[in-house]
Amino acid sequence: MRTVVGILGVTHDPILQAQYHYPLALMEELIQEFSPQVICGEVHPKSWSLYLEKGNGAGILGETQGEYSQLIFPLCQNRGIEFVPIDWFEEDLFQMGPFDGFDAATQTQLREDLAGWNCRQRLTWDRGPIPFNCPDYDVVTEEMYEWLHHVNPEVQTIQWNVRHCIMMAGVKAALKANPGHRILCIHGADHNYWYHRTLKTQQDIDLIYPLR
Repeated sequence: MRTVVGILGVTHDPILQAQYHYPLALMEELIQEFSPQVICGEVHPKSWSLYLEKGNGAGILGETQGEYSQLIFPLCQNRGIEFVPIDWFEEDLFQMGPFDGFDAATQTQLREDLAGWNCRQRLTWDRGPIPFNCPDYDVVTEEMYEWLHHVNPEVQTIQWNVRHCIMMAGVKAALKANPGHRILCIHGADHNYWYHRTLKTQQDIDLIYPLR
């Protein structure tokens, strides 16, 4: 039996979830529809340990997104789904901003430019059956992060590129440990293009993206 891997990007912000018709109820429906045996989530291993030990789902720095404590963690526990935390960050570097080091006027302009990129992303929200899970969104998102890397390569190398390499190593370890299982990767939709680009080269899995 071949390993089946699904990619599901979400939006973390409750306001955006309401605005773009992507509530937790839809996330739950998509998870149950895929019927995973393993979920690889955008959660730091220390934050997962904190939840298991003390029931604190906010994360070691308050960084864990709400859909985990509200939906994904309880769902895994209630349905016997193995949860694998695969996020990574250095705690002292986590709060570095993409425009750190620039003067105030430049930062203001760069924030306006980034808002324009975000607007371009959201214009694609309904171009697939699942909001933000489609090739058009991924193309704009990859271009946006290439722009961010051009603006501040030091920060983006650490917070985006290196982070993704470590996250993908965690996913591949989960694949190796669970051959023949159904494994669902859940994370912010901005990560979809990187996950898809990396996992589609895996010869020993059946990759499903988008899930619908």
